[in-house]
Amino acid sequence: MKKTVLSTAFGALALGVAFASPLQAADVSACLITKTDTNPFFVKMKEGATAKAQELGVTLKAYAGKVDGDHDSQVAAIESCIADGAKGILIAASDTKAIVDQVKKAQDAGVLVIALDTPLDPATAADATFATDNLLAGKLIGQWAAATMGEGAKTAKIGFLDLTPSQPTVDVLRDQGFMIGFGIDPKDPNKIGDEDDPRIVGHDVTNGNEEGGRTAMENLLQKDPDINVIHTINEPAAVGAYQALKAVGKEKDVLIVSVDGGCPGVKSVAEGVIGATSQQYPLMMAALGIEAIKKFAETGEKPKPTEGKDFFDTGVALVTDKPAAGVESIDTKVGTEKCWG
Repeated sequence: MKKTVLSTAFGALALGVAFASPLQAADVSACLITKTDTNPFFVKMKEGATAKAQELGVTLKAYAGKVDGDHDSQVAAIESCIADGAKGILIAASDTKAIVDQVKKAQDAGVLVIALDTPLDPATAADATFATDNLLAGKLIGQWAAATMGEGAKTAKIGFLDLTPSQPTVDVLRDQGFMIGFGIDPKDPNKIGDEDDPRIVGHDVTNGNEEGGRTAMENLLQKDPDINVIHTINEPAAVGAYQALKAVGKEKDVLIVSVDGGCPGVKSVAEGVIGATSQQYPLMMAALGIEAIKKFAETGEKPKPTEGKDFFDTGVALVTDKPAAGVESIDTKVGTEKCWG
């Protein structure tokens, strides 16, 4: 897809220039607010939103924090969107609890707010959520890891490389899903770190990037150098973990699983850096979000969730070249055909 997004600094924000066909009046405007503009997942999300906005004649402005967890930037972005008279906001929230008051302010101003990828806390704070089933994404890699280890799963030493201390819902869902899939009681399903399974070495945060993954892995190795399973919030963190393991000669001793399914991540699976990853589809999330805003502006109708769920499910698939009995998966060839980034 031809990339047409331009960015300029706007305080703590990265602000995407608005787009609309010159032949179409800018009657409908929308905002996309992501966690960063460097993570390939959010880059692809921005491309999807931009392409669909151009197709439908929607004026789009895109904002992003400097780093994952940059809550203040997202608050400022919502303020800007309200002031600009946006009809809808698509947001992948960094702090899913703290952003709720600001979301309510936007809704009170007549703005449709759709959560992308990361449900708000509570999820009902958004008018709709377009996302991967993140609990299922976690379950799939947990089931695969347990099946791959066989009897060794009973004595596994597991480390969790999570996102941020605020425990956004996407982090909690993937984390808890992995535990359920692996056969671990997660205790409070809405909280990370309260479980008491002796197989868990510990948790650390990564901010969803390679440097954070490397540091977090180093910290967990200090707790227990015999860790042999690592759950990572995303593939950049997984690559960082691998780098830390390789530095001490342990890269072949640890099974790494992740979530995202970007092209670099699928390549890492093919190369054996990551054992398996759950692939999600950010371009679809964003494109559907723009369509929903356009429809809301024209008819007042809000999007409906997938039947039987409280969000619109944009799909997930386990990608691995080492399939495990009883766990549905696709190989990296198919994963590459569907990947992004």
